[in-house]
Amino acid sequence: MKKALLISYYFPPDPEIGGLRMQGLARYLPEFGWEPIILTKELHEESDSQFRIIQAPSPDDFLLNLLYKYFGSDPVYGVKKKLKINTQKNKKSIRYLFVLSIAEIVTYPDIHKKWKKSLKIIGTDILEKEDIKVIISSSSPIVTHLVANDLKKEFNIPWIADLRDLWSQNHYYKYSFIRKFFEKKLEVKTLTESNAITTVSTYLANDLKKLHGENKVFVAPNGFDPKDIDNSVVDITDKFTITYTGTLYQGKRDPSKLFKAINELISENKIDKNDINIRFYGKQEDWLYKDIEKYNLKDVTNYYGFVSRNLVVTKQRESQLLLLLLWDNPKESGVYTGKIFEYLAAQRPIIAIGPSVGGVVKDLLEETGVGIYTSSIQELKEYLVQCYFEYKTKGRVLYNGRRGQIEKYSQREMARTFARRMDELSR
Repeated sequence: MKKALLISYYFPPDPEIGGLRMQGLARYLPEFGWEPIILTKELHEESDSQFRIIQAPSPDDFLLNLLYKYFGSDPVYGVKKKLKINTQKNKKSIRYLFVLSIAEIVTYPDIHKKWKKSLKIIGTDILEKEDIKVIISSSSPIVTHLVANDLKKEFNIPWIADLRDLWSQNHYYKYSFIRKFFEKKLEVKTLTESNAITTVSTYLANDLKKLHGENKVFVAPNGFDPKDIDNSVVDITDKFTITYTGTLYQGKRDPSKLFKAINELISENKIDKNDINIRFYGKQEDWLYKDIEKYNLKDVTNYYGFVSRNLVVTKQRESQLLLLLLWDNPKESGVYTGKIFEYLAAQRPIIAIGPSVGGVVKDLLEETGVGIYTSSIQELKEYLVQCYFEYKTKGRVLYNGRRGQIEKYSQREMARTFARRMDELSR
């Protein structure tokens, strides 16, 4: 069996969604003749013994630690929050621009860059001792590609750069245009050394091809874990539960349309307030509490913060409906998000709220029959009323997913796509 080195900052039991893609790849590559070795950061819980995982400690960095101390794990966001930057006038203040510039410089090109040194040392040791045929680095964070680039140059081993999200072309890009200019040049310089570039959808692949050429980029969609879908016997909640698990972004990926729809349906006596329960699992945001109060939904909404992945999966499976939020921006049309594949495994109906142009998520939902995609509050209200009627008359919202179509979006199929390219590169 040929060996592959997978470099990923996130890997379960780390709760971040970004780790699931590499976990799925590591689980199913052996079916196609590949033995994965995973190089990741220090994990704070015991990992699955099925995987061969090597952990790289993160050394101290004085300036980064200082920024983290005062502004949190995301210093650029922390600067805005600490200095209470919420108006255009504030954003032009000398104090804000000075502190933000320092934060952008110190964190360039990656807030996890202090991990690079130990990652490279351990990666070098692995390549010297193991007969590695292919390196795969997965971002974000992009420090994984910087290390893979160094290892590729030193050992001349084929390298696949996997971009779950775009790098400098990312529509969530939060830094200044000056930093973006330099980061784009760094992206081109770094990924020029790769033998192939993967991403999760045709839409994102088309963007990458503009920077990196037609022949280098290929698509390997995310997927659900088949073993999860085979073991999903969970009692559905007695309440009319709508569950969201994951990160929220105010004004970009937020549940305000759902809140407005629910508020109106309760006011119109089309949904009984005593029946409904909206649940959020993930990073707690002050603005969300304000939105909950704004739409008078405090009594029907629970915000649990971060919980274990196992509990998240259970809560997804027991829900009447699962909520998927996409940024109302045409560029979001090419983004699946890993969350939708978790939801596929849960085998519960999905409400996806996103841009009017639709995109890959809308196509997937229509193909598999697992839910509805909408950008319209009126359409959302109509679907909720239909689901609520099923809940009241049958005890649960009915699930109408098409198993044959759903199986196309499994991690096994994702691994098959990777393995095909890995075989070509290792000949």
